[in-house]
Amino acid sequence: MKLENTRIAMLVGPGFEDLEFWAVYMRMEEEGADIDVVGMEADVEYTGKSGGLTAETEFAAEEVDPPVFDAVLVPGGWTPDKIRRDESILDLVRDIYEDGNIVGLICHAGLVGISAGIVEGSDATGSLGIKDDLVNAGANWVDEPAFRDGNIVWGRVVADIPDYNRVLVNTLAEHPA
Repeated sequence: MKLENTRIAMLVGPGFEDLEFWAVYMRMEEEGADIDVVGMEADVEYTGKSGGLTAETEFAAEEVDPPVFDAVLVPGGWTPDKIRRDESILDLVRDIYEDGNIVGLICHAGLVGISAGIVEGSDATGSLGIKDDLVNAGANWVDEPAFRDGNIVWGRVVADIPDYNRVLVNTLAEHPA
């Protein structure tokens, strides 16, 4: 297992993209990562945007200590536009990024990166729906399934989850836990 001793904060909120949360969560867990589900509040169950899957937060972002995490992963869907309004979420993402740890952003999750102020100067991808937002925030748009730029791992859309997961696993396996 490549990610033993790796601790991940997995963000979730209203209308998360079901597969971008669960397929990524399960892949990281399969590799031995320890995952804490974090949101705006603790002990809240959210239903995915497709309406079939749920995820429950274990912790509120304001309750967790960013230095204990090797990564924070953000799914897409409607969640990014909701959680980007919560300063404790943005502080968590920004702190993990500034500590040199990994931030995973897929699909609409780049909105959280924009609001946290971490995308300027980065190559970036995501849903075409946020291309202009990323460019206006100073990122360089790249139309590729998944890649790493610095300590941000980018994924484009649901269909690219396998590529995103491969880049995440390889990046986290190389990153000192």
